[in-house]
Amino acid sequence: MKSSRWWQRTLILALLSVSVVAPVFLVYHRLNLTPYARREFQEDISSVTFRTDPLPLNAIEQEGAEELEEPKEVVYKEKDFGSRNSSIQQKINDCEKSKIHGCRNSILERNVSEFNQDTRQDQKAQQKELFSIIGDENILNTTVTHNQSMHAHSQKMTDDNVEVTDKKSMPRATQNHNHQSSRPQPRRVLNHKVLEIKDQIIRARAYLGFASPGSTSRLMKELKLRIKEMERALGTATKDSDLSRSALQKMRHMEASLSKADRAFPDCAAMATKLRAMNLNAEGEIRHQKRETTYLVHLAARTTPRGLHCLSMQLTADYFALRPEDRKLPNENKINDPKLHHYVVFSDNVLACAVVVNSTISNAKKQGKLVFHVVTNSLNFPAIWMWFLLNPPGKATVHIQSIENFEWLLKYNALKEQSSSDPRFTSELNYLRFYLPDIFPTLNKVVLFDHDVVVQQDLSRLWNVIMKGKVNAAVGTCQEGETSFHRMDMFINFSDPFIANRFDVNACTWAFGMNLFDLQQWRRQNLTALYHSYLQMGFKRPLLKTGSLPLGWLTFYNKTMILDRRWQVLGLGYDSDVDKNQIERAAVIHFDGIRKPWLDIAVGRYKSYWTKFVEFGHPILQRCNLQA
Repeated sequence: MKSSRWWQRTLILALLSVSVVAPVFLVYHRLNLTPYARREFQEDISSVTFRTDPLPLNAIEQEGAEELEEPKEVVYKEKDFGSRNSSIQQKINDCEKSKIHGCRNSILERNVSEFNQDTRQDQKAQQKELFSIIGDENILNTTVTHNQSMHAHSQKMTDDNVEVTDKKSMPRATQNHNHQSSRPQPRRVLNHKVLEIKDQIIRARAYLGFASPGSTSRLMKELKLRIKEMERALGTATKDSDLSRSALQKMRHMEASLSKADRAFPDCAAMATKLRAMNLNAEGEIRHQKRETTYLVHLAARTTPRGLHCLSMQLTADYFALRPEDRKLPNENKINDPKLHHYVVFSDNVLACAVVVNSTISNAKKQGKLVFHVVTNSLNFPAIWMWFLLNPPGKATVHIQSIENFEWLLKYNALKEQSSSDPRFTSELNYLRFYLPDIFPTLNKVVLFDHDVVVQQDLSRLWNVIMKGKVNAAVGTCQEGETSFHRMDMFINFSDPFIANRFDVNACTWAFGMNLFDLQQWRRQNLTALYHSYLQMGFKRPLLKTGSLPLGWLTFYNKTMILDRRWQVLGLGYDSDVDKNQIERAAVIHFDGIRKPWLDIAVGRYKSYWTKFVEFGHPILQRCNLQA
C-alpha cells in the first residue's frame, strides 16, 4: 500500500518537473538563434503586413481631381517590404555560406538604415517596431563589420578582430544615439483628427444629397444626427488638443454610419459628381458673400455713425441755445494775415476737424502762428462752431465758414452736375479745393488738409519749401511697387485724342491729403478756369473717372512739385500692411480709402494714431456714447 502511494507521488513529481523544464528548454532552443532559427526570424520579419487599403475619399478624389483636392496618403504595399526583406535574406544566406561572422549584421544595419530613410515620414510607428527587432538581434549576436578582407585570416584572428571592434563601435553607437535623443525636437501642432472630422461631415452631407427630398429613412436620420454630434464636438477647434475625449468616440460612430451609407450607395462616380456639385455651390455662395460684404462695407463708409450724428445734434442744440454775442470765436483779427501759417480743411465731420486741429497744434513749435480755416455746409456749421467754442485751440486761431455764404459760387453750376451716387464724389465740399483763390482772396499760401489726416510733426519747414514757379507741392504716387502707386491712365482715358496729345501717360502722379498751394501763381495762371474747361469736357464725353483726383492731375499738370515721401504716408484707410517705421517717421499720415478711423470698419492697428487726439472723457462725447 505504501509502495503504491510512493510510486504515485514519484509520477506526479516527474510530470511536474517535465511541465516546468520543457518550456524552458523550448525557449532556450528558440533564443539560441541557430541558422535555422535565424531563417525563421527573417521570415517573421517578411510576414509583417501593413494597411494597404486607401481611405474611401481617395477613390472619390481620383474621380474628380480637377475640382476636389484632398491630402494624398502614401500607402506602402506588402510587396515593398517583402522585396526589401527578401534581398536582406539573400545577402545573409550568401554570408553564411562564406562563414563571415560580421557580414550578416553589416547587411542588416545597412539595409535597415536605407529602410528608415525611405519610410521616415509616413511609417514612423512601423519603423520603430522593425528597428527594435533588428536591434535585438544585433545585441544577441554581439557583432561588428567593416573588414571583408578577413577571408584569408584564421577563425581565431576573425574572432579577435570582432571582439576589439565591438568594444570601439558600441560606445560610438551609444554616443550617436544619445546625441540624437538630446537634440530638441520642434513641437508640431497636429490637426489630423480635426481635418478627419471635417472630412466625415462633408461625406455625410454628400450621402444625404443622394436621398430623395423629404426622405425619413433610418439611415438618413442617423446621418443627420451624426452630423449634428460632430459639429458640436468640433466647435471652434483648430488642433487635435482642442477636441474632447468624447469627440473620438463620436468619430467612430460617424465612421460606422458612413460605412452603412457606403454600402447603401456604392457608386463612387455618383459620389464624385455630388461632391463636385457641392463644391460649385460653395464657390457660388462665397462669391455672393464677397459681393454682399463689399456692398455693406461701402454702405458703412457712406453712413454717419449714430454717435457722430448724436454729437452733431447735441452741439447744434447747444449752439442755438446761446445768445449771438456769446458765439464769437477768439482771434478773429488773424484770419486774413498772410504772414501766418494758414491751414484749410473742408469737412462736415466734427470729430475729424477736431483731430486735424488738435494734432497740428500739439506738434507745432509756434502755436500762435497757426490759423485754421474750416469750411463746411450749413447743416454742420453750428455743430463745428460750437465744438471749438467748447474746446478753444489755445494760442491758435480757428475760422469757420459755411459754403452757403459763398455767393460767388452760385455762378458755377458744375458742382450740381456730378452723376455719381457716392456722396464722397458728389459733395460740394470735395470740389471746393479748386476755388481756393476765390475763398481766400487775401492769402498767398495755404496748406490744404483732407479731414482724414493726422499731423505727427511740426510743419514749419513745409512753409519754407521753394516752389520754383509751381502751384502745388504734394507727395508723389508714381513709385511702382508701393500700395499708393497710380498711373495717369488708371483714372484718365488716354484713348481720347485730346488727352493723348496733351498729357504723358508716364507722368508722375501725386496725392491729395496734404498740399501746399501758391495762390499767387494760381491766380496768374488762371487755373480755376482751366479746371472748369476740363470739367465741362468730362460731362460731354468720358475723359476721366468721377472724383477730384483726376481733375487735379489735369489742372495741375506740369505745375506740381513732388515732395519727399516722408511728408505724407498714404494707405491707412485701405492697406493693413503699411510699414510701421514709415508711419512713425511721417509728418502726416493719411487715412485715404473707405475705412476711416471714426468708423467701425477702420483698420484696427492704425486707429490709435487717430483716437489719441480725441478726448473721449469729454462730457458731450460720453453723452453720445462715443468711445475709443
